[in-house]
Amino acid sequence: MALIRREAATVVGYLMFAAMFLLGGAVKPGAVGPVVEAAVSLGLFAVMLWLSFAVVRHAECLATLLGEPLGTLILTLSVIVIEVALISAVMITGDQRPALARDTMFAVVMIVLNGLVGLSLLMGGLRHRFQSYNLQGANAYLAVLMPLAVIALILPRFTPSAPGGELSQLQVVFLIVMTIALYGAFLAIQTISLSDIFKPTAADGTALTDEAHGHHDLVVATVPFHGIALIAAMLPIVLLSKSLAVYIEHGIGELGLPAALGGFLIAALVLTPEGLGAIQAARGNQLQRAVNLCLGSALATIGLTVPAVLTIGWVTGKPVELALDSPEIVMLALTLVVSLVTFVSSRTNVLLGVVHLALFAAYVMLIFDRPA
Repeated sequence: MALIRREAATVVGYLMFAAMFLLGGAVKPGAVGPVVEAAVSLGLFAVMLWLSFAVVRHAECLATLLGEPLGTLILTLSVIVIEVALISAVMITGDQRPALARDTMFAVVMIVLNGLVGLSLLMGGLRHRFQSYNLQGANAYLAVLMPLAVIALILPRFTPSAPGGELSQLQVVFLIVMTIALYGAFLAIQTISLSDIFKPTAADGTALTDEAHGHHDLVVATVPFHGIALIAAMLPIVLLSKSLAVYIEHGIGELGLPAALGGFLIAALVLTPEGLGAIQAARGNQLQRAVNLCLGSALATIGLTVPAVLTIGWVTGKPVELALDSPEIVMLALTLVVSLVTFVSSRTNVLLGVVHLALFAAYVMLIFDRPA
């Protein structure tokens, strides 16, 4: 019974998918009243969020068994798979939204680098004043993240080979190859050749053991069990993503809300459990884990989402627009510069967290700042 209670989210997820499949068009947006639409939307969102927490829990158990940075990497990749599934569902089944992938990736970068980093530094700083982490690991994340973000999200705005923020065929092929190659090289360094730079360090600069930063509040079984359970919890998220995508599209259109809000909601859904994990790690004086989660999510978002959505667009013939508009370009550039300043020292404090949160507030304001 204890096992069933722990895996209740997965069971409910499959039951929700079965219900949506059997009911079919009876609960589609437009076929029912606004009250039922709102109830179904909130139900889908709540179940998928619960499933996301289950995914994070099993990834945490794997982190305990496998150690860092493999544990954090598994969690990051799991979250990105959920993100890609949601974006793909909207691209394939929803109205034509060429900028959806761009809006979602930009939302993830802003939420992670400003919202989650800011909260982690603020909450950790309030409890511990100054916190330390492995500076080399943070620099490695930023060294790959910055060129990927600029080339994927900014450069297409200034190239004349395709209209608006769309990409020419040459750019599509180049971006797919470059992002896979860069992120693949980073993964090789993170997991094989230089894995120590992504581990926490002691005051004298030596790497701490995994036991020093363990997770003692989890019920840990075996690697095969948690691996299978993680996949089992992810599958209903992917299956339900199409239904949620339809409701998000319909709701935004009916309420006249900004189109970019769809990307923000998708990003918020997939990042909530991971974000809470990063904040909890910072409060527990495990800043290295928080840094790995935050910067790893931002990097994986671009490194994996860009080739995925470009490939889907290429196969389905649907346009994909990656280039940001001028205000978003300013926000992204400012965020990257501030991140460099934040991670130029191996110690952080409360002030840096407040600055990142101010940038996050500016990003949220821009979502709703529309022409009069």
